[in-house]
Amino acid sequence: MASIDLNNVLDKAWADKSLPEIMAAPVAALRGISDRTGELLNEALGIKTVADLANLPYARWAQALAELDAAAK
Repeated sequence: MASIDLNNVLDKAWADKSLPEIMAAPVAALRGISDRTGELLNEALGIKTVADLANLPYARWAQALAELDAAAK
């Protein structure tokens, strides 16, 4: 089972929210993603929420490739 320290990955305003609220949150809820970056992600890839970003096929493919690369080393 995966675990993560929400304080390390979320903007402080979102750290006490439930997981369903976080998944429905704008991508700017993630630490390091500004409102402007969120707007650009929406314009370029149609990403509006954390869930949209998590389900982005390109991100999943890149993650799978990174795991294959790490396993090959």
